[in-house]
Amino acid sequence: MYRSHNCGELNASNINTEVTLAGWVQKSRDKGFMNWVDLRDRYGITQLIFDESRTEKSVFELAKTLGREFVIQVKGTVIEREAKNKNIPTGEIEILVSELTILNTALTPPFTIEDETDGGEDIRMKYRYLDIRRNPVKNSLLFRHKVAIEVRKYLSDLDFCEVETPYLIKSTPEGARDFVVPSRMNEGQFYALPQSPQTFKQLLMVGGMDKYFQIVKCFRDEDLRADRQPEFTQIDCEMAFVEQEDILNVFEGLTRHLLKEIKGIEVEKFPRITYEYAMKTYGNDKPDIRFGMKFGELNEFAQHKEFSVFNAAELVVGIAVPGAGNYTRKEIDGLIDWVKRPQVGASGMVYVKCNEDGTFKSSVDKFYDQDDLANWAKATEANPGDMIFVLSGPANKTRAQLSALRMELATRLGLRNPEEFAPLWVVDFPLLELDEESGRYHAMHHPFTSPKPEDMALLETEPGKVRANAYDMVLNGNEIGGGSIRIHDKATQQLMFKYLGFTEEEAKAQFGFLMDAFQFGAPPHGGLAFGLDRLVAILGGQETIRDFIAFPKNNAGRDVMIDAPAAIDETQLKELHIKVDLV
Repeated sequence: MYRSHNCGELNASNINTEVTLAGWVQKSRDKGFMNWVDLRDRYGITQLIFDESRTEKSVFELAKTLGREFVIQVKGTVIEREAKNKNIPTGEIEILVSELTILNTALTPPFTIEDETDGGEDIRMKYRYLDIRRNPVKNSLLFRHKVAIEVRKYLSDLDFCEVETPYLIKSTPEGARDFVVPSRMNEGQFYALPQSPQTFKQLLMVGGMDKYFQIVKCFRDEDLRADRQPEFTQIDCEMAFVEQEDILNVFEGLTRHLLKEIKGIEVEKFPRITYEYAMKTYGNDKPDIRFGMKFGELNEFAQHKEFSVFNAAELVVGIAVPGAGNYTRKEIDGLIDWVKRPQVGASGMVYVKCNEDGTFKSSVDKFYDQDDLANWAKATEANPGDMIFVLSGPANKTRAQLSALRMELATRLGLRNPEEFAPLWVVDFPLLELDEESGRYHAMHHPFTSPKPEDMALLETEPGKVRANAYDMVLNGNEIGGGSIRIHDKATQQLMFKYLGFTEEEAKAQFGFLMDAFQFGAPPHGGLAFGLDRLVAILGGQETIRDFIAFPKNNAGRDVMIDAPAAIDETQLKELHIKVDLV
């Protein structure tokens, strides 16, 4: 037995108990006649004491050789600690060691294994197994485990069945790029790693499984950001004999359950807004509603006033920033420079100070009088002491720019409290979006999404106006999940493929198995997938997902710890019938 207790559980009630502990040396303090060692494992830290007068000489001398991160086992007696540490659960006691075994030595780590480390991100990624020993990363992984357990409990209690679906599947042309896997047994042919289990979960509904879920790895070969990884995990769900309202109710319930069990927070309201409203009011389809600053459209009050910039714009739109009326000119100029950055792309910005006495001072006083500016204040819901910032230009582009500014200002003003949670549903997405370069329509969600029944007639005449029977859940400005009611009959699915530009032959080659299945009694069905990595990060109060993944990739999609991806042996390439020309 390597240990009778872990390093986080002993306290004053264990005094005079003989114990065996094992773990890593966090640090040691040698005072000559007395040596203290902090022993760490996953559960906490326990202080060990080696006393020249009470510890056998060989054990005492061996303790002096211990280095950081040595793996050791000790046996000893729990005694009361003289200098107590109220910051840790074991702070009232220490172990008077009688036996010491060095299980393994260790090199000096390249960074300190402390909560506040001196290691940069690159070096910690390279030695991720050491980084996991630090409390912030370890606790993030334990937190993820707790969330996953609660998901399984909630869904299992509602009679959902967890079913595993294949990882080696067929590549499809929709969505992001696939990761492909060459088949040695089938020369010139390839599997793909799944971007989602979409078609398989639909086939499970045809198979009568009724309520399916899976916490599943998915793969997308796409450009990366801080909140994206080439492999990620979904809480994937599907239900048969349901309408949209059934699915929304189930997953509102799941979200409430997680917030209550994980965070101790009761959330009653899940507002529902349309995609169109979200874009007009917040400039994006995943709005953060923990704060206001709703968009106010100003075309009616700002155009035809001899200010050519606004007159030429498709959209003039502003937001009222609470309490920002006291911003200095330097602060305002800094924000103007911020929106002009290439990442945002605005050409400039107009501002209006809402004075406490009800008057206004703007950067365009030459063109607008107090009545005009009062209308701007009304449209943006500005109050005395606020500042109105106004952008103009092409509608979609300008809304995106103002949305970025809104989020930046909220961050600066401390309005994005990570311990406050504001979920909502966004519904009525467009079914299709037009790719201006190719002139083809693409499915906004995926090609299996059902159109709203009342919009079906528009597919022939105005496909861009057809709304999808789709929905996204948004939490604190992040899309954490999305789904739809699916098409469940062959004729409608064929029609959908037609409008997406598939020939009949292409549709049959890619998805014939699904359309064939629809002919054998497919029930009405729909589902949803939550991004587990992102959900866990938000519940954990973070914007990025890496610390909640045991072994993440970097921004280039590389695992710098194991140095992957990497070249493979020429013999393997030949077996896979792959020729690589290296220039």
